[in-house]
Amino acid sequence: MARTTPGVTRQRVLDEALRLFAERGYAATSVADIQVACGLAPGSGALYKHFPSKRALLEHAVRRNLDTVAGRSDDAVAELPAEPAEALRLMAEVVWATMDGERNLIRIMIREFDVFPELFEPMWDTVVAAVYRRCADWVTALAGRGITRVEDPEATAAVLVASLTYFPILDVLIGRTPGDVGKRRFLDAWLAHAARTLGLEA
Repeated sequence: MARTTPGVTRQRVLDEALRLFAERGYAATSVADIQVACGLAPGSGALYKHFPSKRALLEHAVRRNLDTVAGRSDDAVAELPAEPAEALRLMAEVVWATMDGERNLIRIMIREFDVFPELFEPMWDTVVAAVYRRCADWVTALAGRGITRVEDPEATAAVLVASLTYFPILDVLIGRTPGDVGKRRFLDAWLAHAARTLGLEA
């Protein structure tokens, strides 16, 4: 039988652990559960060849995904179009695509934040708060160029980001959408609302 390379096994352990933690919760997921999901014998202790404990596994999984998300965010900011309406659409699409790709991480963060605050506080600072800050900086820059005249760029950005991210968060947590509205309709309405709020309409 073909042997799995250590690198592939480690990657699979991280992926399966995130999935199980998201589905069942951290406390309800045993090391044996993770080993079985990876195709390993439940009592073999094979997982400990890669991670010293279940907690260490969670920490590695979260940090790995955080690095990925932070990289995507940096790339998106670097590629923002100069035209404000186009930049709005790109930001919205990147935020949604990133959140869709990290559904398990989002579910774990929301459910386990109180249990592991020291682990998820960096996620808030590195990813979530960074999105709010970057949007606020962008709206502030628009105001500085005379493109928008909103009175409070920071609060305006917070409202726009919160309303945008609520759609995927609700979908991740309970499989529903606000008002049972479809993804495309919601995004189109959000873009129209954001454009009006920022005074970008022709």
